[in-house]
Amino acid sequence: MNDKKLAILGASGHGKVVADLAEQLGYVVHFYDDAYPNKTMIEHWPIEGTFDDLLMLDSTQTDVAVAIGHNKTRQQKIALLLDKDFTIPTLIHPSAVVSQYAKLQHGCVVFAGAVVNAFADIGKGVIINSSAVVEHDCSIGDFSHICPNTALAGGVIVGTGCWLGIGSQVKQLVELGDYCLIGAGSTVLKNIPSHVTAFGSPAIVIRHHN
Repeated sequence: MNDKKLAILGASGHGKVVADLAEQLGYVVHFYDDAYPNKTMIEHWPIEGTFDDLLMLDSTQTDVAVAIGHNKTRQQKIALLLDKDFTIPTLIHPSAVVSQYAKLQHGCVVFAGAVVNAFADIGKGVIINSSAVVEHDCSIGDFSHICPNTALAGGVIVGTGCWLGIGSQVKQLVELGDYCLIGAGSTVLKNIPSHVTAFGSPAIVIRHHN
């Protein structure tokens, strides 16, 4: 049982799942969201203040999970929390399978049924969602989101801030550039450049973005 409370930033659907996971790991959870005080509860959990209120807490007594799905916003909030010396733990669901040889940096969340295999390298603030598979020797860049039931074959490289939609698949040794978006159900068979959206089977670039 943890003796620290876990402040969860983001009273959303994603926040609910993070809270459920955190409680299974022994944390007592408390929510913070900028909708406060107009919104004071999420399900049975109280919302205790805004992000500014969270920053005022004693960082030696409170860990923080940033339950924000938007990758760039999650990156910004984690940076501000680290500047205040908060610990951003990695949370791994008890039913997830994470190799002893995988490397996960701070702020990752690995949800139920996910698999992270040997020598995978997972960056800061990455979300590996329910039943996603990250195979051996993959590299996932900071603040990316691997959505539910996504499968990455061996040696895939995912850049910073990428979003891989639900049920997408990436062939072995393929590289995805920074901040790319892969549409739900897509099959990626070749490298995808940075700052694009790709969709389809096989996936093709359909638009460019910042």
